[in-house]
Parts: sequence; C-alpha cells; structure tokens
Amino acid sequence: MDWEKLQNGSDIRGIALDGIPDENVNLTPAVVTTIAKAFVTWLRQRLGKEEVTLAIGTDSRISGPALKNAFIKGITEVGLTIYDCGLASTPAMFMTTVDKENPVTAGVMITASHLPFNRNGIKFFVKDGGLEKEDIAAILDLASKKQLPVSRIGGKVEAIDFMDQYTSHLVEYICREVNAADYEHPLSGMHIIVDAGNGDGGFFVDRVLNKLGADTMGSQFLEPDGHFPNHIPNPENPDAMASICQAVVQSHADMGIIFDTDVDRSAIVDKAGEPINRNTLIALIATVILREHKGSTIVTDSVTSDGLSDFIVSKGGRHHRFKRGYRNVIDEGIRLNHTGEECWLAIETSGHAALRENYFLDDGAYLVAKLIVEAARLKKEGKELQDLIRDLKQPVESTELRYIVTANNVQNYGQHVLDGIAEAVKSQADWKMVIPNYEGIRVSCTALDEQGWFLLRKSLHDPVLPLNIESNVKGGVEHISRRICGFLEEYDKLKK
Repeated sequence: MDWEKLQNGSDIRGIALDGIPDENVNLTPAVVTTIAKAFVTWLRQRLGKEEVTLAIGTDSRISGPALKNAFIKGITEVGLTIYDCGLASTPAMFMTTVDKENPVTAGVMITASHLPFNRNGIKFFVKDGGLEKEDIAAILDLASKKQLPVSRIGGKVEAIDFMDQYTSHLVEYICREVNAADYEHPLSGMHIIVDAGNGDGGFFVDRVLNKLGADTMGSQFLEPDGHFPNHIPNPENPDAMASICQAVVQSHADMGIIFDTDVDRSAIVDKAGEPINRNTLIALIATVILREHKGSTIVTDSVTSDGLSDFIVSKGGRHHRFKRGYRNVIDEGIRLNHTGEECWLAIETSGHAALRENYFLDDGAYLVAKLIVEAARLKKEGKELQDLIRDLKQPVESTELRYIVTANNVQNYGQHVLDGIAEAVKSQADWKMVIPNYEGIRVSCTALDEQGWFLLRKSLHDPVLPLNIESNVKGGVEHISRRICGFLEEYDKLKK
C-alpha cells in the first residue's frame, strides 16, 4: 500500500470505486478505518489528551456511506464517540468544532469536491481550521507504520442533524443583517434559484431561501445523486455554469446560485444570465468587505487580473496576490493578520472564499448569504449586485495554456524552465518582471500590440507548467503567446 499517494495537498483523496479503466481502487473501507485510527493517534499527540470526540459527514458520492461507516468503525473500535451528521456540507463539519453547545474535538468530511464519481477523500478540521499538508503527511505516516490506538470497548456513534443547526445560523444571519419590516421573511419579493448539481447544496433552497420568503421556482438538480447525471457540480465547469445561466434566464430569476459538491465553493449569476465568478466574484465580495473594513488587504491567488487589482485599490483596499491553492490563500490571510496587516477576505479564483468574520472558513453558503444580504439592501434602493462592479475593467482576451513536463524530476525541471524564462525576460525591453510575486514568474507586457501580462508557474499537483495570459487589446494574447511560446520551445522536456 502506497499511503503517500493518498495525499492531495491538505486533503486525502483516492479512487474509491471501480469503473474507469486503469484506475485501481486505493481508498478502500479498510484503508479508511486505518486512517481513522491514525487520526486519533495524531489528535492525541497534538492535544496531549486521550479523550477526544469527533463528528463526521459525507457528500452525495456513491461511495460516501461505505467510507463514512468505515471511518466510524475505526473510531468506535478504539473506544471513542463520533457523531454521524449524515449528508452534510464541508463548512458545516468545521462548524461542529466551534459549536457553542457541544463542540467536538475534530470534524471529518468524506468528500472529493468536484472530482469524478469514482473518487472520494477525507477532509479534517479542528477548531483552528482545516489541517495543513504537513498534518496529512503525518497522519498517513502513522497509518503506514500502524502506529494506532489500542482497541477499547465503550465506543459509540450517535446520529445528529447538525445541518439544522448550521442552516439556522445562516437564516438568523440574513434576517439580522437585512433587518426587513417582515423580519423573518427578508427575501419576500426576491426570486433566487439554486443549481446544486446533485451535490450537497440542495439544502439551501428548503432550509434557507424558502424559510426567508424567497421564490425559488426554477431551481434545479437539488436531489443528491453521486452519479452527477446532469453536470459536474463545479462553478468553474463551463457546462455547469452554462446550465445555471440558462435556468436564470428561463425562470426570469433575480439571481442564480451554483455550488460545488460539498458547498465550500460557490458562484452566482445575475438576472441577465451573466456569471459572476472568478475575478468578478472577487470584485463583488471585495466591494462589500471594503465598505465594512476600509483599507483591508484582499488576498487572492496568483492568476487574478490587473483590472481586479486596480478595482480593489479604487475601493480603498490593498491587493495581495499569493500562491494558487485555497489553503495557501487562506493561510496567507491569517498570517497577515498575525503580523498586524488587516485582512478580512482571502479568496481563490476557483470560488474558495474565506472571511475573517467567519473563522476564515471557505464556506460557499456563507459567501452567498452575505451577497444575498447585499442584494436585498440594494433592492430597496432600486439597484442590483452587478451595479457594484460596473467599474471593474475586464481583459479583452485571456487564455490558459498547459505545458506537460516529461522530465523524471518534474519540480527540478520546472524550476529550470522558470529560471531560464526569467533570464530571457531581462533581454526584452517591453517585458518587465512583476515584483513582488509569490508564485512562478509574472511578466507585464507593455508593447502596444500586447498590453497585458503572463504568468508561468508550476502546477500544485500535476506535472504541468500552466501559462496564463491576458491582454487589454484585441490580438494581444496571440502576440504574447507567440513570443513566450517561442522561448519555451527551447526546452525539450516540455510538451504542449
């Protein structure tokens, strides 16, 4: 058993079901039971105490119940208590650790986000937040060495509906912040639809929007189905976004909401059927945050646009681009606060948005709730959410190219390429390295027929060098691409 292969950054992910050629199952119930026991060992070492309690939930994946039961088996066999939250969202499982009445030591979520139906994984939370990649490596090391707790009697599992507590928190938040004349129905007169993609996000309709008085006719794919028969539950997927955009137009809704499988990511659609995601979503929530916390730093990942930077500055904020990866972005926001630099928002273009006011938890439902509050306020003034970002300058063109690294040592060769391109840039009078920069190399392209930038970086998990290019003039991407790709052709271990 190659335990290290189960690590995917700060998560555990593996193949849980047969059905795809050449993809062999490595996340079996037996493996998950061992991981559960290793997690107990890790928790006890970290906290210095024997008695710990856990809560566990799962998304709609077909393999979820079996893997959840396998994890529960591992916990009860070592004499501990675990609360079974059933079908839940990833943010809710974190909230079990900070629950005011009965907080648990750790929350566990069985999910693989938007990956194909045969995959699954595990996310872990303690009250300080999600585990880091070093923690996952340590847990898997304990599992591989069988450094597990001894069996004890007395273990038990209790079923609880924690999603009821979690959604009540969202309902109370929206009621309080909108403060409508009809306090308990602040969304009366608003037509808001949801596309859950057959993941976990369908709860937002019945347990939140309907309770608050919204019209939700036109919502789609709310029933959990791990086959994901309609489209991948992923706000970044073109088919998924096209589906919710079409639904908004057809139902004449004021707003559309789309969640990923486990609801830690989201995006919205305006009433014209135009998506508000990636740079536009960041600009929208940044506008709200900067009104509440003027001067705040907004942390994003490295691929955000120059237009977004200008927009954030125009709203009185500071834009801090950091590395790709939602944990990297969130951790950087937390670090800045510890150094005395106020940061109230850390958000990745994928839709992972973490707000300081909400434990720096990447919670797609909380993000949407905050934007719904803003939409309700603007409605009273005869305005809409998109009015807040009309000044956001969008690039005329953009693209992402992916160069496959065929060298044996991907990381070393990737760095070799980056170093070489950095040297090549020095010889180009109209290209300038962007500093500071925390990932790969970012270059400003000032030629009249380019007017843009490119970012070349190493992928977090794949043997790939992604190349992002944006331009503010027609044809600019092609000009930039031709020049940078010319330099990249010199490296024989790169393949387009």
